[in-house]
Amino acid sequence: MKQSNVKNQRLAALFLLGVLLFNYPLLALFNRATLVAGVPLLYVYIFGAWALLIGLLALAVERNR
Repeated sequence: MKQSNVKNQRLAALFLLGVLLFNYPLLALFNRATLVAGVPLLYVYIFGAWALLIGLLALAVERNR
């Protein structure tokens, strides 16, 4: 399989992961009146998932250069 084809598949999988992470059912699980270090749980989840996706995207793009 070509190198660019594998990279495209990884990026597509990360896109689908992002869609799942920011879709209603998972967001509803974290929409609670709980504070984590003074920050609402939903905000912690959103920014944590966002940071995770950015890190995984960086790994997928920079891998095997």
